Amino acid sequence: MKRVGVLALQGAVREHIKSVQACGAEAIAVKWPKDLENLDGLILPGGESTTMRRLIDRYGLMEPLREFAQTGKPMFGTCAGLILLAETVVGSDDAHLGVMDVTVERNSFGRQVDSFEAPLEIESIEGPFEAVFIRAPHIVSVGAGTEVLCVHNGKIVIARDDQFLGCSFHPELTDDHRITAYFLSMIKNKSDLLLPNPSTYSKV
Repeated sequence: MKRVGVLALQGAVREHIKSVQACGAEAIAVKWPKDLENLDGLILPGGESTTMRRLIDRYGLMEPLREFAQTGKPMFGTCAGLILLAETVVGSDDAHLGVMDVTVERNSFGRQVDSFEAPLEIESIEGPFEAVFIRAPHIVSVGAGTEVLCVHNGKIVIARDDQFLGCSFHPELTDDHRITAYFLSMIKNKSDLLLPNPSTYSKV
């Protein structure tokens, strides 16, 4: 059974843990550097990126997270987690982890009151995915080696850069676990750079 960590400092931690478990993997709440040991992959959940960064620094997690990224093990960032992964954040002089070759912009779809749901057609996911957007960022641009998996209203909302997967929305806030299953496939096939067969990820 694969062991997937969920950064458990702030945000939709419980929902990600539930989704990982629904896909047949073990979910580990990560609060301290030692919790990163013996994980096969790591999820950075949605929440508030500035608060999450402050807590990462307080708990001494920044360098351990960067070291985890250097192992080649897959990492998945949703909403604020995407901002943490990105190499460049519009309006900020410094990135957070800075490991995923994308540029992101915060709050691209409006304020909390502008939250919405939309059906998305995502590459390697069979059928539409009903996505929940809450104060969501979007991916402004991607590097040459980063694959765009979905665009919504002209904005990139999910992309993959080798071992890193990032999305603007909150897949964990639905009962549809296909994107979590896709991330688990990255863990299982981390040595294979080719995307898996889309038919693998029918709705759970």
